[in-house]
Amino acid sequence: MPSRLEQLCLDKGLKMTEQRRVIARVLSEAADHPDVEAVHRRATEIDPKISIATVYRTVRLFEEANILARHDFGDGRARYEEATSDHHDHLIDVQSGRVIEFRNEDIEKLQRQVAEKLGYKLVGHRLELYAVPLAGKAERK
Repeated sequence: MPSRLEQLCLDKGLKMTEQRRVIARVLSEAADHPDVEAVHRRATEIDPKISIATVYRTVRLFEEANILARHDFGDGRARYEEATSDHHDHLIDVQSGRVIEFRNEDIEKLQRQVAEKLGYKLVGHRLELYAVPLAGKAERK
């Protein structure tokens, strides 16, 4: 059975080589927002012949096909997640690099109100919060 990303690729008519299938599976199974190097490490555990260049090309192809969303969380590395219509924002722990997805309707409402007050209708946004753990609150999940 194909992974979510692999099925999206097939639906968009992309040619799926075995190495692309492995990379799609790695990205589908990622609970974090991996960079290309992390994707490569995980993919080579499945198929040691996958080169870093193949991962770069495949990730770029998936991004251009709007299958992957690219993020720059300020650490100098492009990080990736499956592109979905399910909107969410991100909180980045600047100490560990951990990325936490969240949705907050109060923030969503406030953003719409700000746009309307300035004479606009909000059609999209991206919110990234950069934070450090509160003392004694680290590793909350």
